[in-house]
Amino acid sequence: MKKLFLSFIICFLFTSMISINDSKEAAGSIVNTWTWEKSIGGSNNPYVATPKTIGFTKKIIFTPDGRVITYKNNVEIRNSTYQIEKGKGYFDQSEHDLITFEGKTYVIENLDNQNLTIVSNSQDGTRTIFKR
Repeated sequence: MKKLFLSFIICFLFTSMISINDSKEAAGSIVNTWTWEKSIGGSNNPYVATPKTIGFTKKIIFTPDGRVITYKNNVEIRNSTYQIEKGKGYFDQSEHDLITFEGKTYVIENLDNQNLTIVSNSQDGTRTIFKR
């Protein structure tokens, strides 16, 4: 009986550690340097802005300790915190991963090894696309 109980505890601890590591990797995938490619306005204010059309470059760095550093033309202009959580999207009322930084909340529409697309979680619905 002791062996069975001990085996159960070891198995439980092992599976708990796997799920903790998986959640850290999933949440940590945004941690990196992202270069702004373009922004696309929502349906009420349709526009396309790129570094060429707007006249400056923008870069954001998400750090592992919950900070986001914003650069404009390679000059740091903001250093603040960010938070990722589950929440409802403004447009479809479905659950999404949301990221909040610099006073705004965004739906994480796409996040992979090379691309980050965030959509303003408000009526304006501006979509911003970053590349690594």
